[in-house]
Amino acid sequence: MTTRRFLQLDVFAPRPGTGNPLAVVLDAEGLDDVAMQAIARWTRLPETTFISAPIAPGSSYRIRMFAPQKEVPFAGHPSVGSAHAVLEAGIAAPVDGQFIQDGIAGQLPLRVSQHNGVRTIAIRTPRASVAEVVRADDPRLQPAIVGWPLGSLPPALMDGGRRWWVVEVADEAALRKLTPDWDAIATLAEATGAMGVFAYARSTGEGYQLVVRAFVGNGRRFEDAASGAANAVLAAWLDERGALPSSNKRYTASQGREVGHDALLELSIDEHGDVWSGGQVQTVIQGTIDW
Repeated sequence: MTTRRFLQLDVFAPRPGTGNPLAVVLDAEGLDDVAMQAIARWTRLPETTFISAPIAPGSSYRIRMFAPQKEVPFAGHPSVGSAHAVLEAGIAAPVDGQFIQDGIAGQLPLRVSQHNGVRTIAIRTPRASVAEVVRADDPRLQPAIVGWPLGSLPPALMDGGRRWWVVEVADEAALRKLTPDWDAIATLAEATGAMGVFAYARSTGEGYQLVVRAFVGNGRRFEDAASGAANAVLAAWLDERGALPSSNKRYTASQGREVGHDALLELSIDEHGDVWSGGQVQTVIQGTIDW
């Protein structure tokens, strides 16, 4: 066994316990795929990341991401949380306010910013595209959203590495009251190669402009507490339709209250049309792991 630095973090969390948990194993050299998968299965968290020296020139560090069942090519909350861990551990320092993450999805920049003593980290997500735009009565989609009071934008299947159906609901109150039909969502996800349904609604609540819920039907069936990648494909969809909730192409999304969390995600579209997804990260546990 080797002793390695280990953190548990809360990502997209304005305070501990509100975001999406993440385990990070630093000094991951020497761990093979079997060992990394075993550690991820043992932590039983949504994802566990493994940090090692970069391979690609110009990168700050190398990252591997594992859910309990399999390796994940890209996800938003593990990327943002891992950058926080690297910064806290002094493994790498941002250059001109940015890290470059080297992973299966390629080299992706992360932006570190500080405002009024609060640090936020955002990743430039892989470019998303519109796979399909459908009517609400599409026979594949309709069973999963039957009875939902819908908003004005049509449902769409977005592809941003992972595929999500994005569905607008009429208002925040209606969205927060939804009870998902897990069998129908799983059937939809399997039939279309999607993660599931990412439902959203406009909000006039203080502190955020959208409220979102992520119903995952691909493999495990669960509601995600806070998804950087799903929020990013939604931001790309809203930008494509000219329907972002703010004129400056920046907004905050509320996610996770329905499953006991209260995450806040900050989304922005840059001058090149790329989506940045980020927020605050809280360190909850610092220690070592022997493996």
